[in-house]
Amino acid sequence: MHDLPETRLSLLARLQNRGDRLAWDEFVRVYEPAVYRLARQRGLQDADARDLTQDVLGAVSGAIHRWTPGETPGGFRAWLYTIARNLTVNALTRGGRHRGAGDTAVFDLLQATPDDRAEATQFSIEYRRQAFASAAEAVRDEVRTSTWQAFWLTAVDGLEIADVAAQLNVSVGVVYAARSRVLARLREKVEQLEGK
Repeated sequence: MHDLPETRLSLLARLQNRGDRLAWDEFVRVYEPAVYRLARQRGLQDADARDLTQDVLGAVSGAIHRWTPGETPGGFRAWLYTIARNLTVNALTRGGRHRGAGDTAVFDLLQATPDDRAEATQFSIEYRRQAFASAAEAVRDEVRTSTWQAFWLTAVDGLEIADVAAQLNVSVGVVYAARSRVLARLREKVEQLEGK
């Protein structure tokens, strides 16, 4: 998790205002899938993982005013990960709708879960996926359809540039230029999300 830039501090400051719906919408769009995935990896069923995700977001909402930049080693995402992990372990050990507190399956699940470093890495990967998805959604609306297709087919789908050029009925140079433009714009959007 240490190799990722910190979450945009301006977003975190805005989260302290519980009424800032746009800030909370952006926060949820980026972090909800990562929290949900962590809960599922720890063994919670779908409905329980969704409930836990809401609990984590509620805990963040209630505690964000106490979070101070630089105070938590690893920054905000490490703080959020700790909340998510602790609430997940609590849900497993106290027994949710589908697990009993004395259930040996709970003990087995806790023993079998990956170490915290592996989970933190997965949490960071999920964050990067969501940052890319948010940036891609914004950039797709900013460029022509053919420019987006040239980028997507080559950079994401992995097709050969010459094949994409033929498919789109444009020159190879146009495909290279389109891909380059979209990649540059995606980097800018991700940097904006991360507050660089």
